[in-house]
Amino acid sequence: EIGRAQAVQAQAAGVESSVYMNPILLKPKADSQAQVIVLGAPLGDMSAREYRDNYLPQALPVVRDCINKLKHEYEVLVIEGAGSPAEINLKDRDIVNMKTAELADAPVLLVADIDRGGVFAFLIGTLDLLEPHERQRIKGFIINKFRGDLSLLKPGLDYLTERTGIPVVGVIPYLHEHGIDEEDSVCLAEMQAGKEITAPIKIAVINLPRIANFTDFTVFSNLPDTSLRFINPGEKIAAADVVIIPGSKNTILDLLYLQEAGYAKEIRLLAEQGKYIIGICGGYQMLGQELIDPERSEADVGSLPGLGLLPVITVYDQKKTTHQVDARLLSQRGFCSGLAGRHVRGYEIHHGRTELLDKDAGLCMILHRSGAEVEIVDGAINESGNVFGTHLHGWFDNIEVLKTFINEVRRSKDLPALDDLDVPVIQDRYDQLAAQVRAALDMEKIYAIMGLNPPGQSNCRLGYEVG
Repeated sequence: EIGRAQAVQAQAAGVESSVYMNPILLKPKADSQAQVIVLGAPLGDMSAREYRDNYLPQALPVVRDCINKLKHEYEVLVIEGAGSPAEINLKDRDIVNMKTAELADAPVLLVADIDRGGVFAFLIGTLDLLEPHERQRIKGFIINKFRGDLSLLKPGLDYLTERTGIPVVGVIPYLHEHGIDEEDSVCLAEMQAGKEITAPIKIAVINLPRIANFTDFTVFSNLPDTSLRFINPGEKIAAADVVIIPGSKNTILDLLYLQEAGYAKEIRLLAEQGKYIIGICGGYQMLGQELIDPERSEADVGSLPGLGLLPVITVYDQKKTTHQVDARLLSQRGFCSGLAGRHVRGYEIHHGRTELLDKDAGLCMILHRSGAEVEIVDGAINESGNVFGTHLHGWFDNIEVLKTFINEVRRSKDLPALDDLDVPVIQDRYDQLAAQVRAALDMEKIYAIMGLNPPGQSNCRLGYEVG
């Protein structure tokens, strides 16, 4: 298990992702607690204080080893920091910014988001707070997400270079609708609340407080006659045709949120009305009869009744399931009737063992887990076919599944079926973004900072190592 941002960057670079690219991953589970994942496997849950005092002293050798492994495999490493490199209250044990650059003996480009304001104060203030040996590593500035007339920004850029002696190597414009998954769910909080939706098919995704893998559903935003809306706290689900409960970093606490915020009642009512209710991963577990947490491994809440819409129960323990998966659809119910026997691909990242209480309700049969042959039933679908769930992320990235499902919804709305889906090719989007960024940067200067000749003069392979 690694962060989605690192997997996306590796995919864009055309290389296979690896745990070495994200040696230490923190997944928030509660306000003051996170799961610490080291080299792809959970180490345990820690508070911020426990992580800082007890684990960080052990982390540097892990990061150093990963850098050295990737240096032997690739000619170029692009190392992305996290947050600010000058958080003075944390800096003495910071392992994801300047310390990592030091371990890799890497030059540094400092990138600032001008869309949030204060960009010059940020860059100059950051330099001022760095130690002299750290400051010497800063070889260039990049301004990101600029809107407006670049000529009006130029006096500020000139002052920045005169003040610091460090060149600005590019100003990247604000790129609207680039079509590449956002790094984390922060972007969901910026979506316009309560916006009017006029498309005939309305898909609502519950924006859980601890939402995970929210990109499972962005494919719907590209479909005709379809609107995708994330339901933020305080908003009603209202007249949705499809309601999706996504994955969660803490399924027990997010189920409690659904119950206390009134969404559980809304979801049950919509299911009774024949609307489509879908659960992915933690959302699938919430649709079951009960979530049993005897060791309180999810939260200090214990067990909870589920939404009662699928015949499954889930029991939690400390073990985590992480697999790439190949599966075959089993069910003849609902939209699945035309898909039985078809193969699907996805991946599992979840706690909990989910038991199917009705053998006829199984959604699919997992045939391969991380390359090993297995036969494990996953997912469930109700008798009427309008409520189903699965642990498999990437479920709707299977085009035939997506097309069959959306055509079932279209029929219910008296819309003609789609013969084909115009789903953008992700590599094309990476290439478009790369072209726009390249045009905005002084690439010759960046290659010089890296000690490389520009492309055409020397060939190199790209790899990503991200802290």
